[in-house]
Amino acid sequence: MECPGRGAPYTVRDLAEASGVSRSQIGRLLTGDLTHLDVNDAHSVSEALGVAVLVLFMPPVSPK
Repeated sequence: MECPGRGAPYTVRDLAEASGVSRSQIGRLLTGDLTHLDVNDAHSVSEALGVAVLVLFMPPVSPK
């Protein structure tokens, strides 16, 4: 997976280690099996990636 804020690719393991969020949670987020994340974990992931929380967790835009 690419890292838009820092420009370096991350594996699930790399992102888990950098953010302190479990590999299973990161993997489940990527597959869509997990649709929400604790606010502290969300901030940790966004900081590790170097992007704002809303970039990662913003609800999809309505087609209307």
